[in-house]
Amino acid sequence: MPAKSQPRFASKGTPARKAQTRAKRTDADGAVELTAELSEDVLQELEDGARSALDAVRSFLATVDEALPPQGGDPSRREQITDSALEMAQRLVHTQAEFLRKVVDSAGKSLSG
Repeated sequence: MPAKSQPRFASKGTPARKAQTRAKRTDADGAVELTAELSEDVLQELEDGARSALDAVRSFLATVDEALPPQGGDPSRREQITDSALEMAQRLVHTQAEFLRKVVDSAGKSLSG
């Protein structure tokens, strides 16, 4: 009578199975750690992007002040230009935030899957 072959997969409670479980837990811990690091990086990128946008708007407004000096009577043209610059900066920051949120979501799915 031929000898019984060993089971192909380690059964529950065997050292091999326990090692696999530990490896999975370690992989999950690593994924959580990577996700946390990525989230911190994303928050820093958002902060840096917002700061850069504000600096660009300040610089732009200084240029507008030089090109269109304030005249007591009609500030509407300056206000339109200023409002447009602020709206553009706000859209850029919002777009960056949405992009980075999608990157984090995608990375989280990849790491957990």
